Parts: sequence; structure tokens; C-alpha cells
Amino acid sequence: TPTSVTITLNEYGNSVLVTRALELFSLADVDPAIANIIAFNLADSIDAVAMATLRAGTNVIYSGSTATSTATVTAAATLSSANIRKAVAKLRAGKSVARKGSLYWAGLHPEVSHDLRAETGSAGWLLPNQYGSSQDRIWAGEIGTYEGAYFVESPRLYSATDGASSAKVYRTIIAGQQALAEAVAEEPHVVIGPVVDKLMRHRPMGWYGVLGFARYREEALYRIESGSSIA
Repeated sequence: TPTSVTITLNEYGNSVLVTRALELFSLADVDPAIANIIAFNLADSIDAVAMATLRAGTNVIYSGSTATSTATVTAAATLSSANIRKAVAKLRAGKSVARKGSLYWAGLHPEVSHDLRAETGSAGWLLPNQYGSSQDRIWAGEIGTYEGAYFVESPRLYSATDGASSAKVYRTIIAGQQALAEAVAEEPHVVIGPVVDKLMRHRPMGWYGVLGFARYREEALYRIESGSSIA
């Protein structure tokens, strides 16, 4: 029997109005810059929507020996190899299907990645896979495989100053295949609006999409909340 979840579709988008005067008086080529800004805003916005769903999962691990909730996570409670091992063990115990071979996907903030890779001792960050000829994985943002997960750095991983003494708490996501469900009525895409100005001075550009996200299987999703030494 298939399991279903309810996904609410919403409109998402943003736009800018390019003027002829801007193109004529600017010291740089405007169109490529605007296209780049629109594309970045599209990715940034949709990632934020997906992250709001992912970070609300029910399975959470708190870094630090004394942390029992988000409000008790301190800046010194950095992400550790033990946290990663526990999340991966829980995912495998919950029969979560891995994302790539036997590896789960791990998304982490660069300031959290700094602490994990700086961990010393035999439990510290290892480089068992330098990717060899598979350089495309590095270009996709991967920084390595470790403890049963492959890691991708992104500043879009959520953080907030909601820890102990207003410490900044970062959310690291470890996920299998069935963590997130997506419903799309219209894929996000770049839109060139109509020129309605009689002198053709104003050209609207932007992006638009209709979609939604929902957590599909909680057993396939773990969140690790930690601080950072360079927050």
C-alpha cells in the first residue's frame, strides 16, 4: 500500500525591471549580470523553501555532552565524527535507502565543515576517497566521503542565534532517498516579461514556479544541531 503525504503548492518568483537608461549609462554589461542575479535568486529561494521543510524533521541529534535541546546548544558544541556516525547508524537501522551507493547525503554549513575537518586524533576527518578521475563530484560541491555519507557544503544550510546565551546553532542534514517529497505544477524558470513601454525603455525579467515540498519518510532524515568555533 503506497504511503501518501499532503503537499501544498505555492507560487514562488521574483522580478526586476531593466531600463534602457541603465544599459546606456552603466559602465558594465548589464544583461549578463542581471541574468546571473536572477538565476542565483531562484536557486537561493527554492533551497530556502526546501530547507524549511527538511529542518523541521522529528529526528534530531544535539552536539555537546550537555545539550538536550536547541536552546542548550553552545558555541563550543561543534559537529563531531561521533555525531555523523550516530546519524548514519540510525538511518541504516531505520532501513533508509542510501542516496549514492551505500552513502547518505550530508549537507552542512561551511563554518560547521571547518570544525569537522579540523577534528584531531584517530576519529578525525579522513580522506579515504580523493575522487580520482571523478572530478565532477568536486565541481558539484562535494568535499569528501566520510563515515557512511558524502558531504556537500552550502551556506544555505539553516542557522539561527537560538542556542545557549544566543549562540548560533547550525543545522546539518543527513538524508536518504525518501527524506523529501516534491510536487511541481510548473518548474521554476526564467521569465522575460512583455515590453509595454511605448518607447521600449522598460524590460521586465524574473523567475517563476509553482511547487511544494513535504517530508516523506522521517526514518530517512536526521538533523544534527551544533555550534561553530568560527561563528
